[in-house]
Amino acid sequence: MTDNQAPEDLGAPVAYLVLKDGTAVYDRSGSRVGTVEHVLADERQDVFHGLVLDTPRGHRFAPAGQVDGLFERGVIVAVPAGELPEPSEDPSASVADEGLRDTLKKAWNWLVQPK
Repeated sequence: MTDNQAPEDLGAPVAYLVLKDGTAVYDRSGSRVGTVEHVLADERQDVFHGLVLDTPRGHRFAPAGQVDGLFERGVIVAVPAGELPEPSEDPSASVADEGLRDTLKKAWNWLVQPK
């Protein structure tokens, strides 16, 4: 196993509520794509929107539908990081899903808010 390859045992499945920032993220092939920067969710309504990822190519957003698994020591996403959208203040109009546009904007707002 290399540094870019997912460990065989990522641990037990976890809920998005306990997923830690900094958790390693891998694509389905086992390649490491980055780390969890932030879990984007509406905890009051118990809705998981997705993950803001820190990747070598900058921040990316993994919508909930692209997250294959959340585990104690890693996350699996359905596609390589380069295929995930960037969070943005004004997501492209070419993104057909209005819900995704809103969620990308929420991810952008989280990234630019003062910490």
